[in-house]
Amino acid sequence: MAITACRETMARRPVKKPKPAPDLPILQLKVRLLDISPSAWRRLLVQASTTLQELHGILQVALGWEGIHLYRFDLRAVGYGSTELALVSPRVVLDTFRLRIGGKLRYTYDMGAFWRHELRVEDRLAAQPDAVYPVCIGGEHPCPPEGCGGPAGYRERQDDLVGWDAWEDLAEMTEVLAAVARDRTTAVLDDPDVRDRFERTLARTRARERFRPKEFSRIQINERFRAEEHKPLMHQQVW
Repeated sequence: MAITACRETMARRPVKKPKPAPDLPILQLKVRLLDISPSAWRRLLVQASTTLQELHGILQVALGWEGIHLYRFDLRAVGYGSTELALVSPRVVLDTFRLRIGGKLRYTYDMGAFWRHELRVEDRLAAQPDAVYPVCIGGEHPCPPEGCGGPAGYRERQDDLVGWDAWEDLAEMTEVLAAVARDRTTAVLDDPDVRDRFERTLARTRARERFRPKEFSRIQINERFRAEEHKPLMHQQVW
């Protein structure tokens, strides 16, 4: 009988429902690029009325991607993204999901390189008068350049930038440039062998530098947002 009474008491007890997400129009998101170290991250303020397709363009600018690959968002076991991936349309508004503070979603860019990002809702805020959104309010560390081969390829490229071959090429170029500075003439390059070695060394150095990531600049990101560069990046760019 005691067990029956306990069950009846529990049945009468009201179920505690989770509080609904506050009805505030601005989401503060922290975006973190996974699988590399140090991890690049950005803190963004976006409107809750932003669609996932628009958010894709915003993330491209914030992280320095170029919008030339397919993408997907994963939220609550559903994938949204590029039509070519046969996913649900990304033209769905963020506020549809009623994301709570601490809520997360996954964003993957480039199905070959597989750049994985974690997005977390840090806060919901009131819109500031005369403020223009989206806006980047923080971040650290550069994002890898396009075409570097994903996280593993990026780590390899970074090693190449400071590896033995890079130092040897630097030493060879320094030797030639020192001769030019000492003699105040480029006569040293009149020797075909010297000129050929110098040009090949310079070409290798430039190839490595192509994969040096650009430094994070909140000012530049926000300038691009104000110029609405994120809007065309909602759509895949054809190169």
